Amino acid sequence: MNLYDLFTRQVEQRPGAAAVTEWRQSRIVTLSFQDLESAASRAAAMLAASGLQAGDPVLVLVPMSIDLYVALLAVFRLRLLAIFLDPSAGRRHIERCCAAFPPKALIATPKAHLLRCIRPALRRIPIAFAIGRLRLPGARSWSAWNRYAPYPTVAACGPDTPALMTFTSGSTGLPKTAVRSHGLLAAQQQILAAELQTSPSDVVLSGLPIFVLSNLGSGAASLIPGCDLSHPGDVDAAAITERVRQLGVTCIQASPAFLAKVADHCSRRGIRLCGIRRICTGGAPVFPRLLDRIQAVAPQADVTAIYGSTEAEPIACLPRADLRPEDRAAMDAGSGLLAGRPVAAARLRILPDRWGTPIGPFGASEFDRLCLGPQQAGEIVVSGPHVLQGYLHGEGDRETKFSVAGEIWHRTGDAGCVDQEGKLWLLGRCAARIRDRQGVLYPFTVETAADSLAAVQRSACVRAGGKRTLVVEPAANATAAEWVLLKSRLAWAQIERVLVLPRIPVDRRHNAKVDYPGLDRILKG
Repeated sequence: MNLYDLFTRQVEQRPGAAAVTEWRQSRIVTLSFQDLESAASRAAAMLAASGLQAGDPVLVLVPMSIDLYVALLAVFRLRLLAIFLDPSAGRRHIERCCAAFPPKALIATPKAHLLRCIRPALRRIPIAFAIGRLRLPGARSWSAWNRYAPYPTVAACGPDTPALMTFTSGSTGLPKTAVRSHGLLAAQQQILAAELQTSPSDVVLSGLPIFVLSNLGSGAASLIPGCDLSHPGDVDAAAITERVRQLGVTCIQASPAFLAKVADHCSRRGIRLCGIRRICTGGAPVFPRLLDRIQAVAPQADVTAIYGSTEAEPIACLPRADLRPEDRAAMDAGSGLLAGRPVAAARLRILPDRWGTPIGPFGASEFDRLCLGPQQAGEIVVSGPHVLQGYLHGEGDRETKFSVAGEIWHRTGDAGCVDQEGKLWLLGRCAARIRDRQGVLYPFTVETAADSLAAVQRSACVRAGGKRTLVVEPAANATAAEWVLLKSRLAWAQIERVLVLPRIPVDRRHNAKVDYPGLDRILKG
């Protein structure tokens, strides 16, 4: 089944209903399901007329926008392969990604097209389309799709037909290439729809690109924020809040940094988002204090944290309403971050932590004997219909995949445990584990506990100079007395020193995960 078929069902059931809305500067643009289907089928006809054939890779350098989803649906309709990479990752990253699977076409904004002047890998792409009114040398106008008749058919696909390709950053070596099939994306859509509980009556503000595909398959209307989502921690919260209220938004799906910005703005202004029924956030650690801040400004919303990864999204979900006082106390005492119950489609187990060493294959009974019981810390592994089966050319499979009686399992690289009630607790990255004369410490457990204090904006636990060190970015108006309290609260972690930095570096994509290599450079400098 082609993923496009899920969208077509919604077109047939609600052709005139809003599918996607975008705030373009001071103008609101909305396409109904029928409008979006017409645009995608005409764009598909234009792509086919350019010479592209089923299976051809198409590099898409377009931010979240209506244009992005017109392009994606056109690509899926023709059974092309959509490729995404991070152009800000640098020349070597672009060259490696394009060499791994050379694109036959490029769909990009004018800004991205400028990279063709300085990036030979992009200049070698034979077919180029430019989005926007600016005419660029060597590129065809993307808006020309409206001159084509709708493409008559939707290409047939099997469940393993490649649909979407993305790349890891390559910060620890060559970038790995994740190829998601039509079958995997369809399974992911169904699982997300069940967990997010989106329905055709919803208007969803979404800052998470893959979630918009799920909304299109569920019949929900998606509102694209209309801001630079490459830096979610710097969004204009006032403008976003106004759009939420003006357009009758009922659900929000966004990263923790995005929602923190909105929650802080609403809190300062005394604004309550009383029309919001559901808020989902993920892509980076979601601490209880953030869930509380979100709930305070959206008092009627069901607020949920989602745990997952590129290779398996979602894995577990935690509704804030399920957080009990004893759970919060356990997090303060070093039990890690509660991630909630695994989703029904995910098979999740905890293995002894052997991260960095290939494992398997296993027989079913051998695997069962290896799996750890409740409250035992180890490596989180997962399988299911929405779990990536392998990377392109198998590069990275040996380290992150293993089989059990022929079934592929994914090693997340995260450490954790499952409690007596079947809920998952996160302890952090396996590779970050500290072993010293005091024993074993997972730094993320310290960071989770530290986040419960209002004086802490962000923290990072590292081993620096041979000592267990907690680096703290202070919140406004934090006092020296609060650092004494912090060290006392973390006595169980045997922290040997606390360092205060004005700003802890974070990742570029989510603006929420600590950039540990960057922090290490600061501490050594």
